[in-house]
Amino acid sequence: MAFYLLRDWDLIVNKIHGWLPLEYKETVIEQVLKIDKSLAALVRGQGCVCIVLALFYSVSLTAVGLQFGVLIGLFSGIISFIPFVGAILGAVFSVGFSIFQFDSYTPILLVTAIFFVGQLLEGNFLTPKLIGDAVGLHPVWIIFALLTGGSMFGFLGVLLALPIAVVVAVFTRFGMARYLQSTIYHGNIEPRSLNDSQDANKIMTKADNQKLQ
Repeated sequence: MAFYLLRDWDLIVNKIHGWLPLEYKETVIEQVLKIDKSLAALVRGQGCVCIVLALFYSVSLTAVGLQFGVLIGLFSGIISFIPFVGAILGAVFSVGFSIFQFDSYTPILLVTAIFFVGQLLEGNFLTPKLIGDAVGLHPVWIIFALLTGGSMFGFLGVLLALPIAVVVAVFTRFGMARYLQSTIYHGNIEPRSLNDSQDANKIMTKADNQKLQ
């Protein structure tokens, strides 16, 4: 299936373009291109997160002296595209190996701390900066999407939560842009006079001055 899709992709896209209503064709293509751009940014951002975490776990576990630390770190980082799964599996493997390898509790606690720090790094810096900013999603919406997807559809929902959230965000922005240009929002005021907040503030200030006079 992948082979034939790759071979005939341009033909499939051109065929679908021919089915679009002519009146809305340009608008539909514009939104689809925005979705494509956002999903590409999501993939790039998630890839960067996985690479950074893989390097962090590998270097840290090796510095502690854990055997197979590089392999476990690479595995934990690469599998981090599945939220929480990479950290959980990596912590289980690392702590398990460290219990058999070390005779004291200090290295075991250090291994546990490495994955705790990794989760803090991912949740508070990497994901918001490399994914949230790239696709235009606030961290709260990312967390909400993951929780909702997991609650409704389980593991599959967690996997598909962010791509679906990106698509929904594109359509939401399009709907809000149309709403802000409509007479429902502007009423009897000319839309061009409210193109930005500065114009709106000028109108409000002028109205206040008239009241004072």
